[in-house]
Amino acid sequence: MQSLEEKRVFGEKTGKTVVLAATDVGVAAVSIAGAQVGQTELLVQCAARDVAANDEQVAVATEEDVLVHDGEEFVETGFGPATAVEFNDGVLLAGGPAGTLARYATDWSAITSLSGRVNAISGNLVATDDGVCQVTTADCIEAGLESVRDVSTAGTPHAATADGLYYLGNGWMEALDGDFTMVSTAEDGRAHAATADEFYASDDEWGPSRSQSPDR
Repeated sequence: MQSLEEKRVFGEKTGKTVVLAATDVGVAAVSIAGAQVGQTELLVQCAARDVAANDEQVAVATEEDVLVHDGEEFVETGFGPATAVEFNDGVLLAGGPAGTLARYATDWSAITSLSGRVNAISGNLVATDDGVCQVTTADCIEAGLESVRDVSTAGTPHAATADGLYYLGNGWMEALDGDFTMVSTAEDGRAHAATADEFYASDDEWGPSRSQSPDR
């Protein structure tokens, strides 16, 4: 069974949303209209670890490099092995397994070298083995927590860690106890999170989702 590492909304047109999924065989584009899943297309073959998109570009983190679609095809950028990509205010950010964090225009510009593996990037927040850090115009500053597997900044920022699910209020506040591997939030307040055994959903309060996790 293919591993599904990440989902990102790519575009919406006439009621159809295209979702990009990073899998161990490449990046798949899945068309969704309402509750109906339509056509699936493999955009590029690679061992994809993460995928991000804006209105103009698609970026893919792979075991060997960061690939960027130049309008015609996916091209290598020279970043090296990557674990996470994100567009923040139109700027591409990427992180790697050794803690490398950089931004890309026509070439890569180093932001910092973190001591822990970069696991995920959302907006200007970076999830690492050593905690969350916040990307600024010149640096990346520590923002708390430990062993952070995933982070999501839409709506209320959340972080999935080895000892719980946290949300950003007056500092990081615990929402759920457990060993969390992923979290996804939306501007309208909806959110989802998962451990290896349970899948949770929230509108206003967290609870087990009626939908089972993909591994069950």
